Amino acid sequence: MALLSFERKYRVRGGTIIGGDLFDFWVGPFYVGFFGVTGAFFALLGTILIFYGASVQGVWNPWLVSIEPPDLSYGLAAAPLLEGGLWQIITICAIGAFVSWALREVEICRKLGMGYHVPFAFSFAIFAYVTLVVFRPVLMGAWGHGFPYGIFSHLDWVSNTGYAYLHFHYNPAHMLAVTLFFTTCLALALHGALILSAANPEKGETMKTPDHEDTFFRDFIGYSIGPLGIHRLGFLLAINAGFWSAVCIIISGPVWTRGWPEWWNWWLELPIWGSQVGF
Repeated sequence: MALLSFERKYRVRGGTIIGGDLFDFWVGPFYVGFFGVTGAFFALLGTILIFYGASVQGVWNPWLVSIEPPDLSYGLAAAPLLEGGLWQIITICAIGAFVSWALREVEICRKLGMGYHVPFAFSFAIFAYVTLVVFRPVLMGAWGHGFPYGIFSHLDWVSNTGYAYLHFHYNPAHMLAVTLFFTTCLALALHGALILSAANPEKGETMKTPDHEDTFFRDFIGYSIGPLGIHRLGFLLAINAGFWSAVCIIISGPVWTRGWPEWWNWWLELPIWGSQVGF
């Protein structure tokens, strides 16, 4: 089916959550909706404020521009605009834009009569972001515990936070999150490579079918999860990677304040080692 005829088939009315027919329109191939309007508003306002912060700082190198959170002394109060208030407003704009985008996805799903898997998955990415800039700072008592909006400054924040808890990779939730991220890449790389291999046979040969794909993995690892199963597996791995990455940072500070290597002392204290059982 040609792309334009496909659009005509599914460009139907209804499915809106707010606004009814008033916001039920498209701009070119893009559905807008009420949440498309709010998403554009928050994204534009937040971007303008970042440029304003850069102009005030007099820094136009994109690697060095940084919008810093308020000083820890402000706690959870509203800070003056140029002393962290800008960061607070931009954070509100970012959350507004992300949530609007997810709700716009919900409306599109409702229009097409499909499941909510896409907005559900995206909500885990939103959850990870909100954990960093809202949940963790609130639990620690100051907005200053959020990360700055900048490339190098953000990387510095990540490094400093890691060193604050010594070897951050000893954080068990961090271990789990990183493992899930790499496993997601592995599973979907294997899947993508298999699809390309089946869809691009050598010259003169016909395109291969899912039966060939299943046979390949049965011969390769002894089991094939199937064409639908691999997407479900990738979905499950990806949302868990986002979830545990949020867990790993929210327990660093609010829950555990010492170095992460010290957390593993419970392993050394298990009554299974020779020195503890009289050997």
